[in-house]
Amino acid sequence: MVDIIKFHKDIFYDIKDKKIIEMMESIPRENFIPDKYKDSAYVDGALPIGFGQTISQPSLVAYMTQLLELKGEEKVLEIGTGSGYQTALLAKLAKEVYTIEIVEGLYKRAKETLEELGIKNVKYKLGSGYEGWEEHAPFDRIIVTAAPPQIPSKLLEQLKIEGRMVVPVGAQHQTQVLKLIIKTEDSFIEKNTHYVRFVPMVE
Repeated sequence: MVDIIKFHKDIFYDIKDKKIIEMMESIPRENFIPDKYKDSAYVDGALPIGFGQTISQPSLVAYMTQLLELKGEEKVLEIGTGSGYQTALLAKLAKEVYTIEIVEGLYKRAKETLEELGIKNVKYKLGSGYEGWEEHAPFDRIIVTAAPPQIPSKLLEQLKIEGRMVVPVGAQHQTQVLKLIIKTEDSFIEKNTHYVRFVPMVE
């Protein structure tokens, strides 16, 4: 895993947070991948996880997590539980994780996998990520692991002042822009980071 991240540091992503790499090494990525793809668990590439969804490549997971600048006391909202791999990393780096998945099969499988690994600081919801999780807002950090055509307004509303959100934005089946959003007292700072390809965020 370290070799994967170092490789991408040189050519694409600049991963400076050593704690992220250490935590990734403690998570058995093969546990989040269907049996037929387990031999490729540590290849730096996206893999199918069923239901038309994928698990992102480790280097991109690391980069998106780094953009959140987690210190250990944050309440994080994750949109798109997927396999649960990104969720596991967030759970090791933040105080609380609230994760939402719209696909029931993925929701159940990810919850089971994370509970088997003894991860206890995660709360799960089956539903639309476009709605966020209002009863637990505001959130210190929000991460979106599927691409909406534009940033959902309810997620912006549920982000705490000085909070950070990482979200890929763009049309389905096209290259999207990975954005970092920082909320201020009266506006939002929006930064484009990299071009990416994610599955579409559905309602």
